[in-house]
Amino acid sequence: MTVAVCLQNVHKVYNNVPVVNDLSLMIEPGEVFGLLGPNGAGKSTTIRMLTTLTQPTQGEIVVAGYDVVRQPFGAKKQIGVVLQQTSVDLDLSVWENMEFHGRMHHIPNSIRQKEIQRWLEYVELDDRRNDLVKTLSGGMKRRLQIARALLHRPQILFLDEPTVGLDPQTRRRLWEIIKGLNQQGMTILLTTHYMEEVEYLCNRIGIMDSGKLIEVGTLEELRQKHGEGLLMKQNGDRWEYHFFPTLDDAKIFLDQQPDKTGMMVRPSNLEDIFVELTGRNLD
Repeated sequence: MTVAVCLQNVHKVYNNVPVVNDLSLMIEPGEVFGLLGPNGAGKSTTIRMLTTLTQPTQGEIVVAGYDVVRQPFGAKKQIGVVLQQTSVDLDLSVWENMEFHGRMHHIPNSIRQKEIQRWLEYVELDDRRNDLVKTLSGGMKRRLQIARALLHRPQILFLDEPTVGLDPQTRRRLWEIIKGLNQQGMTILLTTHYMEEVEYLCNRIGIMDSGKLIEVGTLEELRQKHGEGLLMKQNGDRWEYHFFPTLDDAKIFLDQQPDKTGMMVRPSNLEDIFVELTGRNLD
């Protein structure tokens, strides 16, 4: 089966500054892939290249079997995109936004009406179909963006920080929508600043820093590689973190210490590994 997304030796340079540096990555059909990185790591630029919004300076990008530089229109037909900025028209109604998008994709009227109804029901916005978008909450606007991105039946959905700025309850609802789409077979690539979002949704994780992909794997693979056990030691007003192959190894080390003041052990998590690799938190 053809891979859903393939980047080979991709570079992006702005004003002689490399933003993405020799990025190679493959995403399989049906996968939810999470792309993590500090601000300025190159995540959003990567999404923009994958979705034909900007061209790579060097390298090859194939999405759903289409080269995004040589065959951008073919690629666009197969992808749905939800950017972190609100991109729906605030002065149109919910239905009008969907109708406009459907016409832009030349979806025949009979199919278009059914699909609009289907996706508004799926994101629980059917009861707001005649409301102006500017009257919706932030979470509702994001759900509308997702419904609109799905209207033309794309194979791959790109989500650039889809839950940023939303309250925890709304974020959880969007997680269920995303997970449901994947269970229906949709391939999804998302960037996010929320570690728990990646742990809940993603099959595999890629970590970027300074334009480079520095680690790829499942959460379990990353924990096995970097250490499943963590010893935390308080040093003044800071904490020092020491990884161990297993949690038992960390406990044995702690038991051997004559002075255990300010020490504790726990299982490692994705945030621990992220900070270990990049030297900083996501925010």
